[in-house]
Amino acid sequence: MAFWRIKNVRIAGVAACVPKNIVRTSDIELFTPEEAETFDKTVGIKQRRIAPADVCASDMCQAASERLLSELGWKKESVDALIFESVTGDYRTPPTACLLQDRMGLSENCFCLDLPMGCCGCMYAMTVAGNLLQAGTIKRALLLVGDTALRMGSMKDKSRVPLFGDAGTAMALEYDENAKPVVIEFHTDGSGYKALMTPHGGFRHPFTAESLVEEDFGHGIVRAPMHTLIEGMSVFSFAISKPPRSVQDFMEREGIDKDQDIDYFLIHQANKLIVDRVVKKLKLPLDKVPYNLEEFGNLGGASIPSLMVTRLRERLQSDNPTRLLCSSFGLGLSWGTMFLDVQRLVIPELIEI
Repeated sequence: MAFWRIKNVRIAGVAACVPKNIVRTSDIELFTPEEAETFDKTVGIKQRRIAPADVCASDMCQAASERLLSELGWKKESVDALIFESVTGDYRTPPTACLLQDRMGLSENCFCLDLPMGCCGCMYAMTVAGNLLQAGTIKRALLLVGDTALRMGSMKDKSRVPLFGDAGTAMALEYDENAKPVVIEFHTDGSGYKALMTPHGGFRHPFTAESLVEEDFGHGIVRAPMHTLIEGMSVFSFAISKPPRSVQDFMEREGIDKDQDIDYFLIHQANKLIVDRVVKKLKLPLDKVPYNLEEFGNLGGASIPSLMVTRLRERLQSDNPTRLLCSSFGLGLSWGTMFLDVQRLVIPELIEI
């Protein structure tokens, strides 16, 4: 079973960085004014932050981590591990984590790793870093999670363009024998991989002239094999069925009462239709479910840490213990549930570049 109860690991801080450039749904040329208004009401993503061409996910993650290290007062040589989670790394090779180690001036003894796990990326990074830290052989780790996802798709694809925003986040973890356990559970159904994929550009289907040939699928969807695709109905069906069921099973196994034991439920901000349905299925108290998709769109793996920064900053910085139950789902298809018990986090204000 893909289940971990990670001990001796404390989340010390969280930071997030977004581009200054705001794109409202009404600014997107694919939509008529009436369609934009309908999209805003139903999908709930009214605007998103889009990075300029010379800014990568690594740049935003670096800005977030530099600010976080400064406010934590951590010396860079004290960071023992750096994990970069993104599907939009700087290059196919080398790993972007190695580039960030150099750009940030971290120690040559720093363990570096890239993870390309998409919307579950924060949880995957937490699992890897947590298991590295809990033994006590390393003391501090940075988890950098971010994407510039819009660049992966076709700008003529109405099913994808309006959904995503760009962001980079950083989480600081450290060894602490007094820390409350981080509990994480994962699931995978690889048979559904075609619902979220980029057909060409890997080694199964290398990039060729054919990769650039656009096809009109109707309904405002025009893309080539080099572009990332979303099978909307398949993803919707998956997101409102398997993740909620796993959250329910997780709470039952852990003896968690959703009304008494959890302060906030952080649900991957895919779109309002999906989040609302998950909330309804689990009968969650609405005042415990923060949303930020209306401002930032789907931020992939950065969704959970961005919620912590933009919606829960004041509470998480306080002395009051805060219990968070997180649910993410996406590429793979993969989905996971995570329980965090945190307090006195260092959280800089949202950074804009």
